[in-house]
Amino acid sequence: MKKKTKTAKPKSKKSPAGDLQNISLVKNVLFKPARYKYIRKQEIVKGCVFCNSSKAVSMETLCVYKSEYSMIVLNKFPYNSGHLLVLPQAHGGDLLKLSSDQYADLMATLKLACQAVTDIYAPAAFNLGMNHGSSAGAGIPEHLHFHVIPRWAGDLNFFPLIAQTKVVIETLEQTYQNYIGYFNNRVSS
Repeated sequence: MKKKTKTAKPKSKKSPAGDLQNISLVKNVLFKPARYKYIRKQEIVKGCVFCNSSKAVSMETLCVYKSEYSMIVLNKFPYNSGHLLVLPQAHGGDLLKLSSDQYADLMATLKLACQAVTDIYAPAAFNLGMNHGSSAGAGIPEHLHFHVIPRWAGDLNFFPLIAQTKVVIETLEQTYQNYIGYFNNRVSS
């Protein structure tokens, strides 16, 4: 008796929508609805958010340190745990318009921020960056600011918007406590 062989059925082609649905089931999703208003520029902030931060060192302002001309502020939406912003207290978007004293203080504060990141988080490396002007990608071009971002081996991506999932392993409150303790100890020493 002759065995019947089964003929393979042709695979049905998936619609592009089906492919997208399958992809979305595979990738991890971290929902952050509070970020929507910020991304869409719908969050109404009176005045400059950085000038508002310069009013006081506090969790409310996210400011953790102030020098004579500069300050260190937590990034409200960090790329990694420990992400800091270093900026002049004076409102302005042009590095070349800083006085020599303001510039020297800003660089000393940037170095201090790098030391704090190193001492607290022990990263393998860190990114330092400033987008100078809106054409360069500055989110707040009217007020200069450097980003100091701790990095570790296996930390896949600098921009979390490109990555499929970005997990920051501590809350802003925890980050604030880490830095405020660090800077308070430096001042009292």
